[in-house]
Amino acid sequence: MSKRKRAALYLRVSTDGQTTNNQRRVLNEMAERRGWSVTTTYEDAGISGAKGRDRRPGFDAMLKDATRRRFDVLMFWSIDRLGRSTAAVTTALAELDAAGVAIYADKEAMDATTPHGRAMLQMAAVFAELERGMIRERVMAGLARVRAEGKKLGRPMVGSKVEDAIRGRLSAGDGMLKVSKVLGVGVSTVQRVKAEMSATRAR
Repeated sequence: MSKRKRAALYLRVSTDGQTTNNQRRVLNEMAERRGWSVTTTYEDAGISGAKGRDRRPGFDAMLKDATRRRFDVLMFWSIDRLGRSTAAVTTALAELDAAGVAIYADKEAMDATTPHGRAMLQMAAVFAELERGMIRERVMAGLARVRAEGKKLGRPMVGSKVEDAIRGRLSAGDGMLKVSKVLGVGVSTVQRVKAEMSATRAR
């Protein structure tokens, strides 16, 4: 009877408001289906995949344990859990491959135990990075279109009555934080009005 493969899970979410529970459940179910024994779990909660290895303790510990052959298969929910750039993913895959650790990515349904599987996984990383770039471009194009139409971005400007009230309180010696709180406006608005007042006095 062949020895059961030791599987490790790598879980990551980008923000504190998210949870790794779904990733954990899906991967545990898949490991059971394949007859793998989950021996350890590495987790980076609330940490972006764009951060380097030194800022992702779970990721760093996982790679170190891989070189020590503490597991046979690394399982993760999707390729972008490993990193947010093709270079980061490729580097991680190469390190895991050198350690003799197999890869399983659930979302892409890829098992990189073969050269073909590894190539497909790297291609998935390339397309994931391309998609993020396209989304950024669409957002920037949308902002440029709004500006071209003469629309202002950000918070709307306050009315002249509110600005007069801000000037009055500043002239009376109130601090910017107090003025902001009392009048219910942003500190940046108070700063702008104060700067305009200073500029007017300097003329």
